[in-house]
Amino acid sequence: MAEGLTGPFLMVVEDVFRAGSHGVRGVRVTGQVERGRVRAGDEVEVVGFGAGAATVPVLAVEAGGLRAAGAGAGTNAGVVLPEAVAGALERGQVLAEPGTVGAHRHFFADLAVLAADQGGVGLRDGERLAVYLRAATVTGTLALLKGTEVLRPLHQGSVAVALEHPVPVERGQRFAVRHAGRAVGSGTVTGLSR
Repeated sequence: MAEGLTGPFLMVVEDVFRAGSHGVRGVRVTGQVERGRVRAGDEVEVVGFGAGAATVPVLAVEAGGLRAAGAGAGTNAGVVLPEAVAGALERGQVLAEPGTVGAHRHFFADLAVLAADQGGVGLRDGERLAVYLRAATVTGTLALLKGTEVLRPLHQGSVAVALEHPVPVERGQRFAVRHAGRAVGSGTVTGLSR
């Protein structure tokens, strides 16, 4: 397996279908397996957007539109979960090995602002941005750190981000930000805070 693809199971929820698959009743969640492996019978945790610590059994797995014994890192997969969790599932969450990923509303990061001709603008303390973490899009408020007053185009700085909703975030994770509908920068999560 390629470096970075091993470790505890994690799959990004990209879409949710209210019908089972291949004769298995339930709700089908599709997305890319980011790391690890999932098989029918495994227990997974739904993480993000207030899902709590819902641990549910995997009823079936599909890969390439066909029922499969399992799906590993790098695979676009479908995972069928019990119908009881249908209302708690949405794009931007993750399915993960229980206890391995947390949902957070605050994180620290290094943020790089794009060049002005690429859409970059000066970002100030308290700026509200659209933050893109995996498949999740959530509004966040920026706090500039280390005495920075403005983070200008083509500059990089340390920031804290406060999100409106808890989403799955991990140290080292990449993210993008938009301001007024335009891409303005990207960054890497350096620390987590509840």
